[in-house]
Amino acid sequence: MLNRRHFLTHIALTTASLISMQRGWATEPVTTGWRMPDESEPHTRTWMAFGASQTIWGKKLLPEVRRNLANIATTISRYEPVSMLVREADYDLAHDLIGKAVVKLIVAPLDDLWMRDTGAVFVTNSAGKKAGVNFNFNGWGEKQAFKQDAKVAPLITEIAGVPLLETDLILEGGGIEVDGHGTAIISESCVLNANRNAGVSKADCEAELKRLLGLQKIIWLPGIKGKDITDGHTDFYAHFARPGVVVAGYDPDPQSFDHAITSRHLEILKTATDVHGKRLEVAVMTAPSNIRPAYANDDFAAGYINFYVCNGAVIAPEFGDAKADKAAHDTLKQLFPQRDIVQINIDGIAAGGGGIHCTTQQEPR
Repeated sequence: MLNRRHFLTHIALTTASLISMQRGWATEPVTTGWRMPDESEPHTRTWMAFGASQTIWGKKLLPEVRRNLANIATTISRYEPVSMLVREADYDLAHDLIGKAVVKLIVAPLDDLWMRDTGAVFVTNSAGKKAGVNFNFNGWGEKQAFKQDAKVAPLITEIAGVPLLETDLILEGGGIEVDGHGTAIISESCVLNANRNAGVSKADCEAELKRLLGLQKIIWLPGIKGKDITDGHTDFYAHFARPGVVVAGYDPDPQSFDHAITSRHLEILKTATDVHGKRLEVAVMTAPSNIRPAYANDDFAAGYINFYVCNGAVIAPEFGDAKADKAAHDTLKQLFPQRDIVQINIDGIAAGGGGIHCTTQQEPR
């Protein structure tokens, strides 16, 4: 049996050989029949990346971000398997922070931690096959280093043993929200942004997304460009609880740039219909009025919509605002009555503009 250090070396060498053949991945032509399942459908596992670095996160935030990542992974691992990519240099630290929890660490080069955006978007079909879409991660419009993270989607499909589906579109998983039955909610500000898909029309983008993900109707939210690194990802604004039911965020602070845009999104969603022509039922979760001061900054993402649905549970943030935290918990319990609602502190990650959903990517069963 390989000991941990030998296992680490073995995985590192395997990963290196895979990356050196990045143009030799098992790929498959995109044909009709693929469908992106809703997040609440059963998972094989959750993918994550222990990829925070001091270069990007800074000396103060880095230790807390790493603790947050470990906490998210160990919490999810109580409900389903977790596979986490980690740099070789960070392997022992990740192993120690995770402790006795069962989280599979896989050595791979990384730029950062945002698996929702760098990982493959998994799809399935009626024949029982599974594949992963590579949406050509480019650092949210080349705002951040992405050379290593651009290889994460192909690497994950290789490890998962599924074909890779290629496309010319450039976007991130955080920009797409689906109900698993043909309806999607997508932010124009990121997917139709010239820093991703210059010259691509909305019609052409829709046609390609429908082909890749089995969509029949897309509800477009305007989002907002340039205020955060993602240019307004959908997963901070709206999340399907089940077909026909959406939970949406509202920022009550009139001084916040998100106040006007979340108000507009609510107007759109409350009058929108799904693929069957049924008007959406919209539950609203209001952002907290107060957050803990330790990691508060201008980039702090204090919203409840960026939760993650795994097998048997909803993993959600809490920000230290007792009233707002409880209201979020109660709303999620109403929406997901058969699941545990587990709220955790993610202040380090939130200080970098992200949330729990941003750090995860589900692989459907």
